[in-house]
Amino acid sequence: MRNSFINSTAIAQLILSVSAPVLLTFCMDANAVGQTAPAPGSPSASSPARTSPASTTTAEAHLGKGYEALKLDRYEVAVEEFRVALAIDPSLVLRAQFPLAVALFEEHKLAEARREFEAVRRQTGNHPNILYYLGRLDIEDRDFASAVKNLSQAIIKPPFPDTAYYLGFACLKQGDLPEAEKWLKEAERISPLDSRVPYQLGIVYRQEGRTEEAQKSLALSEELHRQDDAEARLRAECGQKLDTGPREEARAVCEKLYHADDAERLTSLGMIYAQHGDLEASLKPFLRAVELSPQSPQVQYNLALTYFQLDRFADARPPLEQALKRWPDLFPLNALYGATLAKLGEDARAHDVLRHARDLNPDDPATANLLYNTTLKLAEANQKTGQDLTALRYFEEAAKLRPDDPLPHRGLAEIYMRTGKTAQAAAERQEAERLSK
Repeated sequence: MRNSFINSTAIAQLILSVSAPVLLTFCMDANAVGQTAPAPGSPSASSPARTSPASTTTAEAHLGKGYEALKLDRYEVAVEEFRVALAIDPSLVLRAQFPLAVALFEEHKLAEARREFEAVRRQTGNHPNILYYLGRLDIEDRDFASAVKNLSQAIIKPPFPDTAYYLGFACLKQGDLPEAEKWLKEAERISPLDSRVPYQLGIVYRQEGRTEEAQKSLALSEELHRQDDAEARLRAECGQKLDTGPREEARAVCEKLYHADDAERLTSLGMIYAQHGDLEASLKPFLRAVELSPQSPQVQYNLALTYFQLDRFADARPPLEQALKRWPDLFPLNALYGATLAKLGEDARAHDVLRHARDLNPDDPATANLLYNTTLKLAEANQKTGQDLTALRYFEEAAKLRPDDPLPHRGLAEIYMRTGKTAQAAAERQEAERLSK
């Protein structure tokens, strides 16, 4: 597997100024909110395919590419991929239309984003994730009354830690100081290190004439800014020590970054350890991050990849299964899960997962190679036990996966010969000989 960790800090930038990892954005339970086709006339129902035609690819492949583009902050590409997926299969409301709206939001194409979010809402109802983004769009449009309405519904089951912050901010702009204070204090409880929160509280206190409290809150905001700068320098020192210094000395520096109650910062520390080659040390922050955010796909992925790279395949399996329940169409999760199952000797299950991963990303050579090897292994195993029909199916699939390899054709020839299909056996032997030259 590639040494690629999902960067929760980079992904968080998908939402303007949001401190929560944005992967959770797409983890809406389709069973809970419904999965139906877009209404006629909705933006995605008529969105044209502007890249590869539907006849040459699948909606799954475009979904996979769209999610990969989101992970890499390539929002324009994500928009294109999700639009193509919807053109192929308009029923992909949650899996394509919702992340399409998020990508448009991040591109600052706010009117287009609103149309897509509203189209999703018509199909799924007032899900908190949708209401959160509509509230954010209302703030951008300075429609604070509507923002308060949408965010007040979203806060019942907050989709992101900063939901309370934006609700408090909208209440402040509406002039409702008691409600602004209430929600900003809730935001401070949830995210005590977010410097934006005490800044806005300081403004509330100042408008209420509470001068001393305002000064303290604004001073705290400045102090949090300074702490952010100091932590950035410490992260750089940690990485440098891991590259150049003795391992124990480096860990002593890096452990200053360990914050036991902050999943995002724990994930960041684990990534620093992993990216600088100290996989064993990365386990502690990753495990704690999973305890704090068990529903976060990227946290589970990072832990599973660390276990995989440490050859602890049985340990890698549970976090991947947990994450895939929430996000079944994320290519890295499927690719790593398939590789893990293959290492555990569960070839039949690995084959199915790897085939789905390849559907999501047909251009990944590592997944294609592993899928071929697993398929060929299954074909040979079934051939040895006399399961000719099953073996035949796997050999045929392997031949399609790697058309220039003679091995599948030799297997097919043996089965055809044993089952009395001499003409087909001769044709497969001839093909195998041709490919061997």
